[in-house]
Amino acid sequence: MNAFNSMQISATGLAAERLRMDTITSNIANASTTRSADGSGPYVRRVAVFQEALDANKNMAGVKAVKIDKDKSPLRRVYDPTNPDADASGYVTMPNVNVLNEMADMMVAQRSYEANTDTFNALKGMFSKALEIGK
Repeated sequence: MNAFNSMQISATGLAAERLRMDTITSNIANASTTRSADGSGPYVRRVAVFQEALDANKNMAGVKAVKIDKDKSPLRRVYDPTNPDADASGYVTMPNVNVLNEMADMMVAQRSYEANTDTFNALKGMFSKALEIGK
């Protein structure tokens, strides 16, 4: 693996963690959305799914987003007969988003993003020093 491959791996990691943070942000923003725009029901938590990216020689080339999947955990039911989306017995189906879990996931994604940034900057510094040596 050459040094430029290392930079590519860090760059794909940065893009993946940004997508993960965007997905988490969407989950937090919709934590209390009981009706989607098309009226099909409450918001369902989304999860970014990643996979290793391989080059033509089957060497590690980074990470890639495969899809954004819907979480299969059950939706919550809350008793609130005053809510316009309540059923006949007064229960509202709420999204399966736990804001505390989302915040913990956001902190992990942020630390991963920072680690990739530090790696990228360290590689950039090494390249600069190598160019100075060659002068």
